[in-house]
Parts: sequence; C-alpha cells; structure tokens
Amino acid sequence: MRRIAVLALASAGLVAALPGTATATPGPPAAETCTTSTGPYQRPMEEYLKRTVDGVQSPEDCAAIRTFQRSESITPADGYANLVTYRTMTAVKARANPNAAGVCPRRSYRVTCVDLERQLLWVQVDKKVVFDPVPIRTGRDNEETRTGWQAIYWRDIDHVSTIYDDAPMPYSQFFNGGQALHGRPDDLFDGGGSAGCVNLRLADAAALWDLLAVDDALYIWGTKPGTAD
Repeated sequence: MRRIAVLALASAGLVAALPGTATATPGPPAAETCTTSTGPYQRPMEEYLKRTVDGVQSPEDCAAIRTFQRSESITPADGYANLVTYRTMTAVKARANPNAAGVCPRRSYRVTCVDLERQLLWVQVDKKVVFDPVPIRTGRDNEETRTGWQAIYWRDIDHVSTIYDDAPMPYSQFFNGGQALHGRPDDLFDGGGSAGCVNLRLADAAALWDLLAVDDALYIWGTKPGTAD
C-alpha cells in the first residue's frame, strides 16, 4: 500500500519516485483548437487556400487561415477572415505578376502603379517589377483618389497634415494637390478609406520613400470598392 501511495505522490510531483520505478513522461500539449467564426472574407480565403468554398468556417478552414496569417505576420493570427487578411492575400496572390491584365503602362522609367479596384500598389520599370505589390487604402466615397497619370512634385518625410487636425503623414510623397503616398501609423484598414491619399503600412511607405524621387511617375486607375464611379 505504501508503494502505491508513493507512486501516486510521485506522479503528482510531490515526492521523488522510488528507485527503479518508472514514471510517465509528460506528452506534448494538446493541439490548439481553432474555432474562430466565419469572417466577411471567408469565401475568397477558402478559394485562395484551396479549401472547399462554402463560405462557412470549419476548424480546418480556421487552421489554414491562421497559418496564412502567421506566415504574413498578421496579428491577431486567429483564423478569422477579416479585411486585413483579405487585402494581404490579394497582395500575395499578385506577387507573381501584378500587371497580368496589362493595365499599368510599361515605360523605360519607374512607374508607380496604383490599382484602386484591388487596392494594390507596386512599382515597375518596363515589365520588371522593382517594388512588389503591397496593400493600400485609398480615398473614400466622394473623396476618391484622383486617377490617371500623376507625378511626385514634393516630398516630406515627417509631414503633418495642415487640413486634418495635425494628423501625421510620414513619408509623404505628394502627387496631386493635397493627395500623397504616405504611411499610416494606425491600422491601415481601419475605416472606410482615406480623404484621397494613398495610405500604406509604415514599413511599405518607408521602403517606397527610399525608392522614389521627385518627378517620378504614377499611374492610377480603377474604382475603389464601395465608391461611386
């Protein structure tokens, strides 16, 4: 009886096991169950991840989305198909050939391509992409980003808005009136859109600042989803 009692205490970590007595080795923790609910971008994420496209979250869908989020450093990586996950997926999907449709003109010089429909920006020289596509946030309804050929005419790395309550606009590169390419310190995907600027994540805005210069060309086209033509 004493041996049984000591073994019980040993298994609880209260006393050392008796000499010559085998103790169980703790196994790996149980796999974390992914149970996040269906997100607004469930179907496109299912399609991209080659899951059954039914628009209904399953534990397997959740795990696949969470793996994607972790690979792209999206936080929280909880398996929920939200806007930031969808926009990031769109950029990743476009990496192989963002200008597959041929809409952004090819030139012998740098052209910053701004696709309002897909909410993507990249830079190309002729057919070579020199800045991979990244997600952006452009003008909201009635304050749409202006389309067509544009050119950077002024840059200010630490710009602060004189119109919108001293809002920070780091890495600003102005191309049309008060509209600029610039970083957004807060969540890029918070809210329905900018006041016309092309917002980027801070790291993307900093990298673009290092690449571009005054007089660089931009070509902007399309319609941001949710805005008027």
